[in-house]
Amino acid sequence: MSPGQDALLGPSDIRELAKALGVRPTKQRGQNFVIDANTVRRIIRTADVRDDDVVVEVGPGLGSLTLGLLETARHVTAVEIDDTLAAALPATVNARLPERAQNFALVHSDALRVTELPGPEPTTLVANLPYNVAVPVLLHMLEHFPTIERTLVMVQAEVADRLAAAPGSKVYGVPSVKANWYAEVKRAGAIGRNVFWPAPNVDSGLVSLVRRAEPLATKATRQQVFAVVDAAFAQRRKTLRAALSGWAGSGAAAEAALVAAGVSPQARGESLTVEEFAAIAEHTPAR
Repeated sequence: MSPGQDALLGPSDIRELAKALGVRPTKQRGQNFVIDANTVRRIIRTADVRDDDVVVEVGPGLGSLTLGLLETARHVTAVEIDDTLAAALPATVNARLPERAQNFALVHSDALRVTELPGPEPTTLVANLPYNVAVPVLLHMLEHFPTIERTLVMVQAEVADRLAAAPGSKVYGVPSVKANWYAEVKRAGAIGRNVFWPAPNVDSGLVSLVRRAEPLATKATRQQVFAVVDAAFAQRRKTLRAALSGWAGSGAAAEAALVAAGVSPQARGESLTVEEFAAIAEHTPAR
């Protein structure tokens, strides 16, 4: 790279890199590479990445976002499952940001299997998440890395809507409640299709998650609360008395737990806050 050249990757850089590596983006892994440097800068700005942040990035691909994060943050750890992309990324960092290379670490793994990271503990998660695994990966990272205070993910617009939905919304469901267990969640913008290669056939959205300063006040465990959430939305058209009958052991037991939690047995899961799900979980029937 010549002196003064922008370290970030542009459309021609991405295509040349992909060609040199023999990389063809696959739908199986939801690979859509960001080719617009301005979008990268916007993501980093929206994520409020600071110079003392330790960022973990999931699915760095060819390194578009990685380079932008490295320019700003104290340290970046990228988690990449693809063999070819994982092998190539350190060389891209060395070529385009040699002075920051010592602040970069690569973990070649499936993000859903990662439970520890090298180097300093992460403070921030920023990622262009593959559409097919976005929610499981996000929840896994929030569960296993409690030091992550701020998260900004780019996901399919429909997934973004679900994650940020409030009780009563038609798209409020399991992802909404589980994300809210960990953090305050909100939509943080829309992303057009033309900033990706290949261009996806869906729009994308940014979701901001700021971890709760204090964990939810409940005697129930996360597993107990999530079991109630899963049961409630497995049959979302049914009343909670009916939907939770399997979880509780019977309709009568479900009704007793709901009444004890101060929730109407005739309510439906889509109307409940995460606090109300936690209240129900506190009355998990003994097995």
